[in-house]
Amino acid sequence: MIAAWYLGGTIKEAVLQTRLPDGRVCCGTCIRGCCIPVGLTGLCGNYENIGGVLYNIGYGKISAVESRPIEIKPFFHFWPGSSATTFSGWGCNFLCPWCQNWSLSKVKPFKEDRDIIEPEKVVEIALRWGDDGVCASFNEPTIHLEYLLDVFKLAKARGLYTTIVSNGSLTRKALKLLKDAGLDAMNVDIKGCPETYRRFIGIADPEEILRTAKYALELGIHVEAVFLVVTGANDWDECIEWVLKSHIKYLGTDVPLHINRYYPAYMYDKPATSMEKLLEVYKLAKDVGIRYVYVGNVDTLEYMHTRCPNCGEVLIKRSHYGVIKCNLDGNKCPKCGEEIHLVGACRPS
Repeated sequence: MIAAWYLGGTIKEAVLQTRLPDGRVCCGTCIRGCCIPVGLTGLCGNYENIGGVLYNIGYGKISAVESRPIEIKPFFHFWPGSSATTFSGWGCNFLCPWCQNWSLSKVKPFKEDRDIIEPEKVVEIALRWGDDGVCASFNEPTIHLEYLLDVFKLAKARGLYTTIVSNGSLTRKALKLLKDAGLDAMNVDIKGCPETYRRFIGIADPEEILRTAKYALELGIHVEAVFLVVTGANDWDECIEWVLKSHIKYLGTDVPLHINRYYPAYMYDKPATSMEKLLEVYKLAKDVGIRYVYVGNVDTLEYMHTRCPNCGEVLIKRSHYGVIKCNLDGNKCPKCGEEIHLVGACRPS
């Protein structure tokens, strides 16, 4: 990759691009595969065709950086009780009208230098704050592929873990590059069934996202999934059934599923998901065989604890912001000996 300057801003040549004879360049970072004419950007706003070459013009332009418990991502089976320096850029490649982080995801990166944080600085911040790792989150992180590759390589060299919270739309090539750079864990947001993706997201084949998540598992990346149950968008019986059966088909029974409550935001004002609906989905998820199911974005803590899928013993007790108590014998249930799907040691936050 080469670094360059354009209109006063730092940019970096895209690692995944295909140049066409007519001057357009097709981006290979996400499954949309935007083929971009000279002088324009793709949907996410981060990749621009400059003279027939694709550049990431959002490189290092950070919209937020803070220390957060890993449970908030949510990751419940990856180094429970740890914390990660969490950072984000600008823009998104999805069109979700209910976006909770719309003030970041619906804003394109600025052309001029603004809030630039070099990859080395992210790692330095994480070490200074005493965090255990780094996490790219808030907006869709994979549209900053070149930046993530640089941050993750440096973070791994300093003994930090690396994670992303993603809509799962990156290509397999992009995922493999991230794995090679040191990606340890990935949280994938499953938006709903095919109708949800067609009506609200502009994606024709959501199974492509699930296939990518399955590929992450094959690469040895820890995966957890989120199903935000959105009133009127993915909360009818057939849609819920599709999501849960697809989870089993592509991710298996051990990948944790977080069933989260939606609240009105941005351009979507349907009522917040009822607790009754969330518990209905929770029960259905357990019934189809998903061993670790949680309910989030709610007041109660009852459905945030990790329980042994065999005997029901509470193994990791949580608050809304981390771990209160660890009750494990290594990675096993101390009561019945069941082995628990878990990466890293549990510790109270």
